[in-house]
Amino acid sequence: MQRHLDHWHSPSLNKDMPIASYGHYGFALLLVPTAAADYLEYERFQLLDSLQEHLNGGKIRVFSVDSINNESWLNNQMHPGNKAERHDQWNNYIFQEVIPYIKKATSAETPIVVAGASFGALHSMNLFLRRPDLINGVIAMSGVYNLMEYTKGFYNDKVYFNSPSHYIPNLEDHHLLETIRAGRIIVSTGSGAYEDPGASRDFGGVLNSKNIPHELSIWGQEWTHDWPTWREMLPFFIRERF
Repeated sequence: MQRHLDHWHSPSLNKDMPIASYGHYGFALLLVPTAAADYLEYERFQLLDSLQEHLNGGKIRVFSVDSINNESWLNNQMHPGNKAERHDQWNNYIFQEVIPYIKKATSAETPIVVAGASFGALHSMNLFLRRPDLINGVIAMSGVYNLMEYTKGFYNDKVYFNSPSHYIPNLEDHHLLETIRAGRIIVSTGSGAYEDPGASRDFGGVLNSKNIPHELSIWGQEWTHDWPTWREMLPFFIRERF
């Protein structure tokens, strides 16, 4: 498996941001870390090992980025409004810097699917729904899609537009909705310890309310909110759905 580490000074975030890529060919799979984790998290927890078949076979090329949740939603010393501003800067980093980087490393026609687990599921879903013209699909695992779970009650426009459970019910832009509907959306969760299948079901209902096709996949009680679950889920969906 080819592995390449890179970095650049991000104008959007005004800091150096690293990125890891794995594989040599295939559609681009953009991985968003969990909670406070970094761009090598999926490698450390052997999720990349679980994707070896698809990487070596040229089905996917993986790109893994840093989160900045410690500088936004998880920073308890920061004003909630500033947290939302900082997260929007991270969105811009993905849209304006990471996506062009991926296209340059692959091709202008290469599809991009974004994926993440836990807090990364929310961010992944939000990235796709915000810019389905840039991102072609999403695999969201073990997520909660209401950002209010992380804002300690704070709410403003930037929270609203980063909380899919809030803005999707009110979305009326026909072109944007049709572009979303053309993508592939997978909402998956286990039912075991620390999972919240109700959150996935609720968000499936939100998507249904806007006639957005998606797959809601609820796994059993043996699948907990932990890496063994995600090491099974992600390769399964790559193999069976893409």
